[in-house]
Amino acid sequence: MCALKQPIDDLKSLKRIMHTNPYHFNLLSDEERITSFKEAIEQKARGTVYDIGAGCGILSILASHYSDSVYSVEINPNTAKLADFNFKKFSNIHLINKDARDIIFEDKADLIICEMLDTALIDEEQVPVINSIIKYLKDDGDIIPCKVFNGVEIISMDRDYICYEDIEANQNPDYDIMSNFLIYNEIEFKNKIEEDLEVNIDFKVLKKGIISGIKITTFTLLTEDIICGPTPMLNPPLLVPIEKLNVNIGDKIKISLSYRMGGGLNSIKTRVKRVS
Repeated sequence: MCALKQPIDDLKSLKRIMHTNPYHFNLLSDEERITSFKEAIEQKARGTVYDIGAGCGILSILASHYSDSVYSVEINPNTAKLADFNFKKFSNIHLINKDARDIIFEDKADLIICEMLDTALIDEEQVPVINSIIKYLKDDGDIIPCKVFNGVEIISMDRDYICYEDIEANQNPDYDIMSNFLIYNEIEFKNKIEEDLEVNIDFKVLKKGIISGIKITTFTLLTEDIICGPTPMLNPPLLVPIEKLNVNIGDKIKISLSYRMGGGLNSIKTRVKRVS
């Protein structure tokens, strides 16, 4: 069992002693993200836990206090070295430096943590990885996160390239919202997920002007009652340029949106049509 078998109440103290690289330091500095995952882990961690895409290992450490064994999987060898150092005091955490899809797990998990998240699950391999390893979850097991909702709205923006919104600078966003907000899909991680998505979404224009993009926003359910994001380091909204179109209030616009989850931002395709 781990050497420090009690709940971790002081995240700030834990973060100070963690060895990280700049990217994972920023992840640990995202207070909403890390405290939400901590609360979810406190609710769900038990027995055998798999932490997939573990990074520097903070979620594995949090889970170790409520579990018998934590299998912490990290594909990047340099990041795995950081995690290995951080795990030295925790005898019930087992580091595996491999692609999770190549691992044959001997035991089924009571909980799978997979925080390889990205807006609409496009630019990270969360979905293909979960599809590969979900067979190792017990029938009564849990997964964190358990579900995401993806929504979209039409915007007017100056940029002609795909980019993420800087949430921390959101006091002066460089776009105008031109339509209603619509949830276009819901993904439950316990179910087999179709990696290719194609949807047609009907909008009503709320402002006169030129539409030139869409804003995709993802809301993450870590458990049935803990929702998180978007935050600076967890699914910041994605701004995607579309064909420009002059519109008036009340106009109806159909957007066709397709992409491959885990296929990268280059897989995003859009079509715009005015509906008479």
